[in-house]
Amino acid sequence: MWSCAALLLCTAACSAHRDALERGHSYYEDNRFEQALAVWRELERDEARLRPYERSRYAYLRGMTDYRLGFRDDARHWLGLAKAVEQMHPGGISPEWMERLDAALDDLDREIFGLAAREGDVIQSIDAAPQAPARGAEQPSP
Repeated sequence: MWSCAALLLCTAACSAHRDALERGHSYYEDNRFEQALAVWRELERDEARLRPYERSRYAYLRGMTDYRLGFRDDARHWLGLAKAVEQMHPGGISPEWMERLDAALDDLDREIFGLAAREGDVIQSIDAAPQAPARGAEQPSP
């Protein structure tokens, strides 16, 4: 009887972790980074209970959320962790995400080591939003 109750509690907890991971991912995809970070911080308490593929996804999304919010040190920590978990247990991070992860880590390294950005950096395509001209600024002629 007790083992059935324990199994039900474990199943409910696992489901709650997956739901939180999906909810945070949804916030991240909708550029609602503050809400995503709130989910990640809540989920951090139970990170050890995540399966390896979930842990790599969590660490990637947490790191990219921190990166986009400007929390560079936290981003470096979580992205490095995501890369390490993914190397040990492949399959949690898609090749596209891995490319972004590597580009973000390269960007963070350039900042630390004072290196200039390279032409065609992947990270620029996910970070740089089109900028509207400043009010009253001259428009270039076509």
